[in-house]
Amino acid sequence: MSWCTWCFGSRYRERRHIPLKDLPQVLLDSNKLGSDCVVVKNGKRVCGTGAVLANAPILQNKAYFEMKVQCGGIWGVGLATDKCEMNTVPQGQDTHTWVLRSDGTVCHNNEVLHRVDPAPTDGDIVSCSYDHVEFNIFLNGKSLQCPITTVRGKVYPLFYGMQCPVIARTTNL
Repeated sequence: MSWCTWCFGSRYRERRHIPLKDLPQVLLDSNKLGSDCVVVKNGKRVCGTGAVLANAPILQNKAYFEMKVQCGGIWGVGLATDKCEMNTVPQGQDTHTWVLRSDGTVCHNNEVLHRVDPAPTDGDIVSCSYDHVEFNIFLNGKSLQCPITTVRGKVYPLFYGMQCPVIARTTNL
């Protein structure tokens, strides 16, 4: 027993500070965006026309992200694979995107999956959660009751707009 105390005791009596690495911040990716888009405000806002993906895919079992509707116009938020066409507005026209559009429709593969009434407007916060089973959308903290269960593959948060700024908050990915 004294051998164990000597072996482990002397070694672990020292208290060493082990710094934790900062987790990388999830932001809008200035390398994954439409040709007429620009990412500003330290990766938290997209301006111009087109789409942008977050800089990290959703790999863990749960994720949450949101955007603030800054102005009227054409915008959207949702999920996409890295194969989506970033210059297309509105998104949701192919098999690589699942989005809530500014007109209140939830679309995938050029199909309207759900209609939200009333549609989000200026100042609203649109939130999204994804747990690799269901993609859910919330408006000002209230569920829109339009779960999507057809999301497949490695996906990223997607934000798009047409000549209106979109403020994105990509947290808890």
